[in-house]
Amino acid sequence: MRNRHIIKESERVELKRSLSEHKEILETISAFSNASGGTIYVGIDPSGHTVGVVIGARTMEHLANEIKQNTDPKVFPSIESQSIDGKQIVRIAVQEFPMKPVWAFDKVFIRVGRSNQRASAEKIREFLRESLPFRWDHQIPPKASLSEIDVRQVQSFLRRAKEERNAFFEGSKQVSTVLSRLRLQKNGKPTLAAILLFGKDPQSRAIQAQVRCGRFIGTEPVDFADMKVFQGTIIDQVREALDFIQRHINVGARITGKPEREDVWEYPKEALREAIVNAVCHRDYEDPGNVQVRIFDDRLEVWSPGVLPPGVTVESLQQEHGSKPRNGLIADCFYLVKYIEQWGTGTNRIISLCKEAGLKAPQFSQRAGSFVITFWRTKSRGKTVKSAITLGQTQESILSYIKEHGAASTAELENHLGISARAVRKNLAGMRHLLKRTGKSANDPTGRYVLLEGSD
Repeated sequence: MRNRHIIKESERVELKRSLSEHKEILETISAFSNASGGTIYVGIDPSGHTVGVVIGARTMEHLANEIKQNTDPKVFPSIESQSIDGKQIVRIAVQEFPMKPVWAFDKVFIRVGRSNQRASAEKIREFLRESLPFRWDHQIPPKASLSEIDVRQVQSFLRRAKEERNAFFEGSKQVSTVLSRLRLQKNGKPTLAAILLFGKDPQSRAIQAQVRCGRFIGTEPVDFADMKVFQGTIIDQVREALDFIQRHINVGARITGKPEREDVWEYPKEALREAIVNAVCHRDYEDPGNVQVRIFDDRLEVWSPGVLPPGVTVESLQQEHGSKPRNGLIADCFYLVKYIEQWGTGTNRIISLCKEAGLKAPQFSQRAGSFVITFWRTKSRGKTVKSAITLGQTQESILSYIKEHGAASTAELENHLGISARAVRKNLAGMRHLLKRTGKSANDPTGRYVLLEGSD
């Protein structure tokens, strides 16, 4: 039977007979990325007749990885299987890349008619002159639509912007108008920044845009006591991460004379908020990792994927420095809801807040391709800092017993206090700033509670 569908090659269409022609496929991706985009059909011979390809369980994944590994900047085309005349083919849709040139196998290709050609040195220089600075959050994802935007998220943002910065947007009832004013759409299509800030399902476009929070037992990232992964909009993720922290650190109350009580966190709440906001706002979204919050017995760490931008060092963050946001559109919106100030003062403020709370200055470092802020618990410069957390009567009894005996198990405290094991554990959970548990794991029956160093 003859093929009923004939596809012809053109300036924006390339036909490949087999996936084994991977080198030529990559060259075409470079050429299309450096032009106006195009489509590659694999499984169709040069005459336009469908011959089909065998598509295994991981064929698409291997192809996507090969494209990612051999293009620079990394290209993520749309890859899907289709059936033509009863035969399976692979369709690769390539968009024009915003930053040119795009290299493949350390070479630059351009599209000339129906063929790919090596770009000359002059053409490469022209690309570099004409390309705007690349920003991940400015990109328009494939098949983007305003239907992806949650109107309620936009309206909530506008209310907060009005409260925090007295910012008012004319025509704010129209989502399209608001996004245009915020530079979050192009040609009626939302940018990645718009989807992360206001999307109904942001992770469908950027699965890496998550905050992963964990409370570990002890001082090493081995055994979890609790773990949560927060998705949704990046604005909501900040609040949810802070709520997780509040559940897993000590929070006391300070009497101020006002009708409402003032919560006192063992780590300054505003410093933690600043660290999480910075991690979400300034992270490298091309990195597949997640923002992480790691809570240990002796410290709390906030991990932001990606190293510091050029010209910014760990040392400079502890001094007066300017603001160099990696994701400008996200930063502008975070400014409007008073998440950031855009003066480069965030890290200095974190240091000041910790010192005011009597904590050792936080540590800034770059580890495993991430920027990490480490907050230390109550000891500062070798001196004991008195905790602001108020202990209850039962907790005071627990503390006295452990001071007298040096250590205590849950069963010993249960017998001594005459309360249930559950009540003992509940009281111990609020004393992490004073006690630590010995033993190989959380379930080790020989584990006992002892005083943390400096908690006498």
